[in-house]
Amino acid sequence: MTEDQKKKLERQLWNIANELRGKMAADEFRDYILGFIFYKYLSEKQHLYANELLETENVKNYTDVADEDDIEAIKEESLIKLGYFLRPGELFAALTQKGNADVEEESNFILEDLQGILNSIEQSTMGTESEDDFNQLFEDMDLSSTKLGRSVEARNTLIAKVLSHLNKIDFALEDSESDILGDAYEYLIAQFASGAGKKAGEFYTPQQVSKILAKIVTLDKTRIKSAYDPACGSGSLLLRIAREADVGEFFGQELNRTTYNLARMNMILHDVHFSKFDIRQEDTLEHPQHLDERFDVVVANPPFSARWKGKDNPLNETDDRFSQYGALAPTTKADFAFVQHMIHQLNDSGTMAVVLPHGVLFRGAAEGKIRQYIIQEQNYLDAVIGLPANLFYGTSIPACILVFKKCRVHDDDILFIDASQHFEKVGNQNALTDEHVARIVETYQNRENIDKYAYAAPLSEIAENDYNLNIPRYVDTFEEEAPVDVEAVAAELQALKSDMQATDATIAGFCKELGISSPFQVSVSE
Repeated sequence: MTEDQKKKLERQLWNIANELRGKMAADEFRDYILGFIFYKYLSEKQHLYANELLETENVKNYTDVADEDDIEAIKEESLIKLGYFLRPGELFAALTQKGNADVEEESNFILEDLQGILNSIEQSTMGTESEDDFNQLFEDMDLSSTKLGRSVEARNTLIAKVLSHLNKIDFALEDSESDILGDAYEYLIAQFASGAGKKAGEFYTPQQVSKILAKIVTLDKTRIKSAYDPACGSGSLLLRIAREADVGEFFGQELNRTTYNLARMNMILHDVHFSKFDIRQEDTLEHPQHLDERFDVVVANPPFSARWKGKDNPLNETDDRFSQYGALAPTTKADFAFVQHMIHQLNDSGTMAVVLPHGVLFRGAAEGKIRQYIIQEQNYLDAVIGLPANLFYGTSIPACILVFKKCRVHDDDILFIDASQHFEKVGNQNALTDEHVARIVETYQNRENIDKYAYAAPLSEIAENDYNLNIPRYVDTFEEEAPVDVEAVAAELQALKSDMQATDATIAGFCKELGISSPFQVSVSE
């Protein structure tokens, strides 16, 4: 599929989303439209796979299969291959046809049917390996909500209309080399984030920021055994890593239930087999779900300065993730708690990159102690990258990327990159271009000093600064103003004064000819 076709698909899906939205907020209608797209995807995958199984049978098309033994056989194979099952009558196209049928011939009421199908998808996985990946996956799609229409008939009409529009779109799932639908899904998530305000930060990292993290943690690697995100949101950051290297397994944890569902959908829709990802829903700091695992790559964009229990939970004092640092992150700022958790989960040869607010670079007290321990005792911090302000949805504050390695090649310095002034304006947001991303990654890889952009600071210099990592201490971006030629400026002012006097005299002459008073005290000779 060409880039133009991809853009067309994105526009089509966004137009349908806006038609469904009505007066709903962005984060409300997101769950419906993405859920409908996901249902269509599952349906088409089921149809294609069932047709593969039927290639040697008399009945070639799954929609024509009526024999229950054949359906049961297809179900068994589908649960192994796809992780779920849909009967022929539960397919997206069949339900859409009913919803848009001529009411004089048959009923076009589909709300109960649709709810039953979504429940059936989840129930088909019970007792199988994919059960956890589909459990309550559609719980955020409340088909009885008055936001979809004040009456049952209105809701039915709207949903039938949306399904009809989606049914006309070719997702091109036959093309195994293409991930066009996955790209379009990511596009929609980004569009929703741009309209969701502060809530956007809960589920989406700007694509170009994700690209920086993904490229850095996969440098010189073509294969990643495991990738982990302890605050995975919609899963977009994890999936971005898969664009840079072959990833064996994905692991993630997400606190928000709705976003957790979105992450699982996102994984499946990007054709990640259910056995290749393990996304859990819980509080990562208080109830970590993968604590015994160690990962090749760890990435995250955790919520900035979130609250956590800290000292309010006595168990944190003895928790292996936090106990060695001599201090716990403040209860009002969990930034370093996430860092400590991620370091604990990183394997000895892995790379970790995390997006954090600038405050982690210089705040004192407990955070200062933790920062010093990481640098002085562990020597895990490899690089500090300053990003422009106003990159993230829901906050205009500047952020930074911290890169960590337990076995550092350059273990006698820390690289500082100041990319804060390198961006372009896109509406009300700042954005990074591919060129900006490439320069950051190349600078990190080459680790060279670049005037007003990058500096590899010796650990001794950082110690002299009391382990304060504020980027301007290391990268001087001050631009000297050009010297002012006072004599030239004075001459220019004198010339302007003469020009103004001549102009005043000309205007006074015109006034005299017209027989009106001159606004200037200028004598005009006869």
